[in-house]
Amino acid sequence: MWYRTLLLFVFTLLLSFSGGAQEIAVLKYKGGGDWYANPTALPNLIRFCNRTIRTAINDKPQTVEVASPTLYQYPYIHMTGHGNVFFSDEEALNLRTYLMAGGFLHIDDNYGMEPYLRKELKKVFPEKELEELGAEHPIFSQKFQFPDGLPKIHEHDGKRPQAFGIFQEDRLILLFTFESDLGDGWEDPEVHNDPEEVRQKALQMGANIIQYAFKN
Repeated sequence: MWYRTLLLFVFTLLLSFSGGAQEIAVLKYKGGGDWYANPTALPNLIRFCNRTIRTAINDKPQTVEVASPTLYQYPYIHMTGHGNVFFSDEEALNLRTYLMAGGFLHIDDNYGMEPYLRKELKKVFPEKELEELGAEHPIFSQKFQFPDGLPKIHEHDGKRPQAFGIFQEDRLILLFTFESDLGDGWEDPEVHNDPEEVRQKALQMGANIIQYAFKN
């Protein structure tokens, strides 16, 4: 628990120097996967959150590398991509420490990263397994209600959307959204030409994730 107390102290101190602005970041990882996918997604989600759940997140998300000590500046880290993911031992340890200390990682499979990700997460948490979240988990009932759980945004292989998590005690510290593709729904409307109601579902679910991460 002292790790989490330390992270909360550091984050509070950083807020005092930044005039109260909140920061979130995209995780830059190795392995050849396109960590930079969906460039308009997080900026759109930030604007939606600032408008609907009264956050005060800086409009431009930051980029942080897995082994960087600046990882601890962010209460929420977003990770996405289509392909390979690789964590070195140093990166796995830093990511583990960040999450155990109170950080939150949301991984959104943009199609194709799931088998690589599962392998690399075993380096981070060899003693833990991804657990599927039921629709009763509080992440689905923050500002916006999702009584059926994770919404389906893009079809991909036509499988049902699934939300998986890794927990420390009872706290969700890592969320992996699979066969949903929330990030595509956050992008500018002309990128995927999704119906507005589909985009709204994606943005609302994203706001719930941000709200949960900031509160827990």
